[in-house]
Amino acid sequence: MRFDLITLFPELFAPFLASGVTRRAYASGQVEVRLWNLRDHAEGNYRRVDDRPFGGGPGMVMLAEPLARCLAAIRADRAEGEGERAPLVLFSPIGRRLDHGAVEQWSQSRGAILLCGRYEGIDQRFIDAHVDLQLSLGDFVLSGGEIAAMALLDAVARLQPGVLHDEGSHQLDSFNPALDGLLDCPHYTRPEVWGEWAVPPELLSGHHAQIERWRRDQRLAVTARHRPDLIDAARAAGALSRQDEAVLAKVAKEL
Repeated sequence: MRFDLITLFPELFAPFLASGVTRRAYASGQVEVRLWNLRDHAEGNYRRVDDRPFGGGPGMVMLAEPLARCLAAIRADRAEGEGERAPLVLFSPIGRRLDHGAVEQWSQSRGAILLCGRYEGIDQRFIDAHVDLQLSLGDFVLSGGEIAAMALLDAVARLQPGVLHDEGSHQLDSFNPALDGLLDCPHYTRPEVWGEWAVPPELLSGHHAQIERWRRDQRLAVTARHRPDLIDAARAAGALSRQDEAVLAKVAKEL
């Protein structure tokens, strides 16, 4: 899959693409990333990409013209055939919030063109003419879309085969359908006793069924305490057993 990024700060991506476990996805070409500096498609001595907003107000607005030229260059470089047009994605507060389900869909896609906005925003006419989808990381504002683009790329890259050491490790991530959409359980490693805290005895028992039941109970408890909406979703999907419900009833009494 291929992701083309329109950005004013391509240098931000260099350490990101060369660090951590997900670098394998970029180095192998499983996730191809191409960076496009918007200023290369601006005109004039100053390579201007923004201007004051009509109607007044603070900040600047990204110009439609250089964005359109950059987008045209990307589409020409991709040599897209009939039915192969990559969606143009804008990271924006009004977009759909990115979640595990959306990441899984992107991880099986052909990729996209990611637009990293800056300043007060982008000329609405460009959005109306060219943007296919808007995405958000949450109800807060970033100084630019680069961090959001990195988040999407990282989440997609780690789902590619061979990127993680353990092929099935991502299936035990929070929100994964393999865990019925619940949050993950707590994890422990050596030493067995650290200060006044000891590893739960269930994890030291060597009894696999007991260990898995403990982990399931912990996932239920953690999710009920921190994201009860995920419990409601699992219940609506028929994913909770009678034993699960008994654990949740006990947790509810402790809340």
